[in-house]
Amino acid sequence: MSTAHGSDTRVRRSIGDPPLRQLLPAVLHAPLEARTWRELLYVVLSLPVSLTMFVIAVVMTTLGASLLIVFVGIPLLAAGLAVCRGFGVMERERARVLLGLDVAAPARMWGSTSGPLPWIWAMLRSGVSWRHLLYTLLRFPWAVIVFPVAVAFWTVGLVALTYPLWQWNIPTHAWNGGIQRSGDGAAFHRPDSPAELAATSALGLVLVLLAPWIVRGLLTVDRLLVSGLLGPSWLASRVSELESDRGVVVDTAAADLRRIERDLHDGAQARLVALAMGLGLAKEKLADDPEAAARMIEEAHGEVKIALQELRDLARGIHPAVLTDRGLDAALSAIASRCTVPVTVEVDLDARPVQAIEGIAYFTVSELLQNVSKHARATRASVDVWRTADRLMLQVSDDGRGGAAAGLAGGLTGLAERLDAVDGILVIDSPEGGPTKVTAELPWRG
Repeated sequence: MSTAHGSDTRVRRSIGDPPLRQLLPAVLHAPLEARTWRELLYVVLSLPVSLTMFVIAVVMTTLGASLLIVFVGIPLLAAGLAVCRGFGVMERERARVLLGLDVAAPARMWGSTSGPLPWIWAMLRSGVSWRHLLYTLLRFPWAVIVFPVAVAFWTVGLVALTYPLWQWNIPTHAWNGGIQRSGDGAAFHRPDSPAELAATSALGLVLVLLAPWIVRGLLTVDRLLVSGLLGPSWLASRVSELESDRGVVVDTAAADLRRIERDLHDGAQARLVALAMGLGLAKEKLADDPEAAARMIEEAHGEVKIALQELRDLARGIHPAVLTDRGLDAALSAIASRCTVPVTVEVDLDARPVQAIEGIAYFTVSELLQNVSKHARATRASVDVWRTADRLMLQVSDDGRGGAAAGLAGGLTGLAERLDAVDGILVIDSPEGGPTKVTAELPWRG
């Protein structure tokens, strides 16, 4: 089975890799980019900043730990952790401004902090505080490594690149006479021929072109340190994500209830009210005008059939009986038979998922086939369902005009949010002119 590929987002759209012909312009343009100089400034500032952080953190935490026996060290240790958290605020802001790395602030300390003792206790038991201390201890040795490498590449590269412009201003004795007086008996040769000048500049150009990428590669570690140690923990991020997903589920359930209420009020309920009134009038005319009463009863019989069909459609929209009784294969075949274009359905499952996942899969395919009917202008479509490890895969393809994207084609964004609420993903591959492939991934729960 084919799958669509895309970036790691809730709604993902396939994007091809940039062509190799763009690599050379990117390399040549890198030394002139503002991003390059912001990253270099970040590296230059990191050494004094991390040194200051390291000294203060080590002194305060060491004194606090050594004085724990007399209890004076406890508030001192808490104060040291608070200083590290303050440094963390500064480092997150510095990474945001210079690296473009936006890291959310971690969660606030648990418990009451209205007094000194609760504040100390909350600071000492906070995992965020200790992660900030770990960042402070790791940041300085890494800055000691990065700073000389970055400065050496840039300095040597710029000096060598511009050497032909200023080499003539260096006195000859600075190259050979001074070295000869050192007693080693060797004179240093000053490169001054055209070939030597060109070779020196070429070497400098290579170093200057490499420098931004060397610095950028080294800063990968800095990004990991900031995002991993100064941001929210994985557990806190997961809790926040689950809270957001719960809100989406609640909103979706409320919207479904409003839709059901509206369909009942405007459809079956209105027909039943009209039916009751018609039967009442027929009852009154039964003795005086039996023929008119018979016609009214016949019309009421037709209204009953229509109301029953509307109730069946409404029940199918809540949870179709065929899905409960016969599973996805039969239920998706029933959807396909109602589509305005021919649809082939292939379901390759050796077991049934739980009802919740099965229901989401059914309504996902139903909405995607509705989009095919309404927007795709397709002549045929296909539905494929299979299982890969712990994922249930759904793919709806058509040969229509393409151009489907989040926010278009009947609300793909809302569909993606409902899938994300159960850790699912929606992948859209729909270039202009078609064809379109929309793949949904759901967790497999048997």
